[in-house]
Amino acid sequence: MRKAFLVFAITSVSVIGILGYINIKFLLLFLIFVPLILMGLYDMYQSKHTIRNNFPLLGRMRYLLEELGPEMRQYFIETDTDGKPFNRLQRGMIYQRSKHVSSNKPFGTQLDVYQTGYEWINHSMNAIPFDKLANNPRVKIGSSQCSKPYLASMFNISAMSYGSLSKNAVQALNAGAKKGGFFHNTGEGGLSPYHLEGGDVVWNIGTGYFSTRTSEGKFSAEEFEKRAKLDNVKMIEIKFSQGAKPGHGGILPKAKVTDEIAKIRLVEKGNDVISPPKHSAFTTPLELMDFVKLLREKSGGKPIGMKLCVGNKSEFIAICKAMVQTKTYLDFISVDGGEGGTGAAPPEYSDHVGMPLRDAIAFVYDCLKGFGIKNEIKIIASGKVVSGFDIIRTLSLGADLCNSARGMMMALGCIQALECHANTCPTGVATQDPDLVKGLVPQDKSVRVAQYQKETVHSAMELMASAGLSHPDQVTRDAVSTRVERNIVETFAETFPEIPEGCLLDEKSVPKSFLYFWKKASVESF
Repeated sequence: MRKAFLVFAITSVSVIGILGYINIKFLLLFLIFVPLILMGLYDMYQSKHTIRNNFPLLGRMRYLLEELGPEMRQYFIETDTDGKPFNRLQRGMIYQRSKHVSSNKPFGTQLDVYQTGYEWINHSMNAIPFDKLANNPRVKIGSSQCSKPYLASMFNISAMSYGSLSKNAVQALNAGAKKGGFFHNTGEGGLSPYHLEGGDVVWNIGTGYFSTRTSEGKFSAEEFEKRAKLDNVKMIEIKFSQGAKPGHGGILPKAKVTDEIAKIRLVEKGNDVISPPKHSAFTTPLELMDFVKLLREKSGGKPIGMKLCVGNKSEFIAICKAMVQTKTYLDFISVDGGEGGTGAAPPEYSDHVGMPLRDAIAFVYDCLKGFGIKNEIKIIASGKVVSGFDIIRTLSLGADLCNSARGMMMALGCIQALECHANTCPTGVATQDPDLVKGLVPQDKSVRVAQYQKETVHSAMELMASAGLSHPDQVTRDAVSTRVERNIVETFAETFPEIPEGCLLDEKSVPKSFLYFWKKASVESF
């Protein structure tokens, strides 16, 4: 191949040179072929890429095709049901609803209803007329110890930080939340001015304590109090982990720490910003309860919750034991499934760390019920929740309301280009490149966010009505069925059988499936 290229190069230069004496037009060929020849010669003598060395010039096609591969698969190869992590049917539904275009489809489902894993709602012959339902039912979040409970929508914006998302994207999300009457979770990157433009906010506080830290990176009660009492801040969420990379921590390189980011996060410019893998404000479940009481006091009685992707079961049971022992209750628990993924993460974490959402919601609900404290605590589900059916499915497992991150991103215009980590997002959603960000107009996109949320809640309510249910509280585990094998169907009530109320309060009544983790759980350590 290399010898053939040398022959081609020498022959081309010779022919073009000779023809140049005959007609000046042939000199134009020189401008085309010479750069290609030089590239090929460079490929022959470089040693970094074997393919280019062995196949000068032609070897470059491999890298070009590899770079264009995702786009070619998405637009020309994948079917409506094949795309990952969201297929074309799901993406199309979000786009249509955000634009207030009918998402109805003709000629029946494209799904294989006999495939293992297929799920459906069990409708009722006593269905409720749609006009008898509330358009946007509210869920009260606040335990008996909360003096300022919050009435939340059943579908909200999940945690995404300013920095990960562009300024325009955060502004559009917040304005959309204000228009639609639902909340906007800040993500762990701090409470920015763009989160405080009118929409209800859940302030997410991670291990880096951004916007509420000392110069040494420790939690600052004084900084917390100044921000937690702002009117827009409705709830506080202590983040333990997220579905994309639980137990991993993170780093914001110093090159990305602008003056604005440093001011928002209360960090010094010129240094890498570290998010540790665990908290420093507390080290045991009992100390966590003290931290919850501190946050509740300093926020003026607002709901205090935690966010986690479930890992070691005994650690969550230990938190439940600590709540019972101290009689200090969280107001809500946000459960992120291992399939969550707005945060860039190593593939091993994305693919193999963290409990998937369905198993996690059922486990968390059963733990709270088993310790007799579910009536104090609401469960928020997040992890690939983008449709009305997704909402009903999580409610049936024990959730009270849902959050969505990627669904809201697509309502903003995200095309699933999978470039969130590269600062090259073509739609201006997940980038800080000003040339890309300017294409996202917050005033326009906020309308789409609000419209998508409204249509999705309406879809969920219609499904509930068809099942003869009038409120999210009435959705139980027998509402959804799953094909667990080709000829075996179970409701969630059969797949995830509920445990008796209060059975985890005494070792004698602990179910066998919980006993090992119950014994291992200690309020003195995670």
